[in-house]
Amino acid sequence: MNTDNEAKRFDCSRGCVVERTDEGELICTYRQGCCKQEVYNWLSGIRQEQFKDYYEVRFKNTRKGIYVNASGQSIMTGDLVIVEAANGHDLGIVTLEGPIVSKQMECKRIDRTTAEFKKIYRKAKMFDIEKWQEAIAREHETMIRARQIAEELGLEMKIGDVEFQGDGTKAIFYYIADGRVDFRQLIKVFAEEFRIRIEMKQIGARQEAGLIGGLGVCGRELCCSNYISSFQSITTSAARCQDLSLNPQKLAGQCGKLKCCLNYETAAYIDAQSRIPKVSGPLEFQDGLAYLMKTDILKEVMYFSYEQGSFANLYPLSASEVREVIRMNRNGEKPESLKTEPAPSAPEFISAVGDDSITRFDDTRKKRRNNQKRRNHQRNNKGKQES
Repeated sequence: MNTDNEAKRFDCSRGCVVERTDEGELICTYRQGCCKQEVYNWLSGIRQEQFKDYYEVRFKNTRKGIYVNASGQSIMTGDLVIVEAANGHDLGIVTLEGPIVSKQMECKRIDRTTAEFKKIYRKAKMFDIEKWQEAIAREHETMIRARQIAEELGLEMKIGDVEFQGDGTKAIFYYIADGRVDFRQLIKVFAEEFRIRIEMKQIGARQEAGLIGGLGVCGRELCCSNYISSFQSITTSAARCQDLSLNPQKLAGQCGKLKCCLNYETAAYIDAQSRIPKVSGPLEFQDGLAYLMKTDILKEVMYFSYEQGSFANLYPLSASEVREVIRMNRNGEKPESLKTEPAPSAPEFISAVGDDSITRFDDTRKKRRNNQKRRNHQRNNKGKQES
């Protein structure tokens, strides 16, 4: 077998490695971790009779499905299988088996008792894999040509991706459009041009980012590409309740929409804010008025200053203490002073810049030796000058 990396082709859109042996045999293997919507079977080795025939099968990019094994063959994770399709058959890779599939059903809200599952016919043979790879090789040039045709017809749409069915008789065209598009003429032209059955599937900007993939500003793979399969609406109120700056450049993801991660901590912030009192004006103390300058929502600490608009001397008060001061002010009472609290401090912001010296990794023993040599050299020079 040719083991050179140049002979291998890593198909990350389908999560597999394709290589051809010296004898011309085509080998396609599942490469876990090299695909979108990656999954991990943390119930590996555990069997349950009611789920022994259910498998998760993945196709290109984020398209997946739950299938039932009707072949009678023993199927395992990583096997290439021929599955039922609306017309003809498709080829996919088994990514999950066993009771973990039931967790995926719960996540996708699939009821096993009422849902109609498509079937796994059999394991893929060499002929099926060859035909599958021939269809995959047509996808890129088909997408480029499809974009040209859409532009020639003057349609306000963008062809984002093309996925061929495993048997090569059908292709799914994923497109993006702001409004309604009449693509009846487009389908006719596509059918004549590519000689296949056509399926048009509209996707949004977030789904397009999931198909393309990439890295976010956090340094991790895009959430829409990694695990999100259903997208929720995100508004600027999620940023406001977290006290984030409404900067469109920082709040928008690679799709141009608000980042999905804005929703992750929103519930925690809303819960914390429910315990923080609303301060409509300054708090009254015996030595003056204290103005609210800053609120740490998660710590439930509020910072006050005697100088309006100044962050120089801030005095922290817990949310419960602020609530008690507000109650006292309503009753005409004034606490003594904020200055009886601990010394004024600024809110704690931790930055990785300047926390440690850049020389902290230097060898201190080497420094000592160099300093000792320098002192000896100076002592010797001084002795020569005196003599």
